[in-house]
Amino acid sequence: MTDDIFIDRTAKPRTGGGKRPPIIDQDGNEVHPGGFGGGRFGASGFEFQGADFQNISGALGGISFGPLTREQRFARIDALSKLLDVAFVVPGTKIRYGIDGLIGLVPIVGDILTTAISLWIVREARALGAPKYLVARMLGNVALDGVVGLVPFAGDAFDVMFRANMRNMRILKRWMDKQPRGA
Repeated sequence: MTDDIFIDRTAKPRTGGGKRPPIIDQDGNEVHPGGFGGGRFGASGFEFQGADFQNISGALGGISFGPLTREQRFARIDALSKLLDVAFVVPGTKIRYGIDGLIGLVPIVGDILTTAISLWIVREARALGAPKYLVARMLGNVALDGVVGLVPFAGDAFDVMFRANMRNMRILKRWMDKQPRGA
């Protein structure tokens, strides 16, 4: 039996021999290719005999196994922020809302859940290397959104209008745009 069962023949081959962006782990440290943790063992402690994660992810349509690059991390939290704050449109209007406003309708529990997700986004920003003053601003947005969101109905309307996660992503994007590329 051959190993090309999992090869996606419809995928476009990679073009350009440019250097790949660095791989960043959950703590914001660069991970060098060829190792998860630097040795013969993977993140789970088991040896990956002959496993080539770059080829596997290419064969599976770009699904990533292993550490994410900065760009992939940013794209992931950006997509989550959009889902939380602006994923849907009120029919017949230009008012956008996300699942933050919907989940927030569940008293207390919904607001705690969406605040926890927002805090994870801030944690990811810190892992991307955002400075402490930037993280403090982002935490302020999450705190304001979480506290005001506890007020029934008025807090949910505030969630829809304030969009703390989208604000935080704008702050992070402005900071990332000022950073030098590929150091």
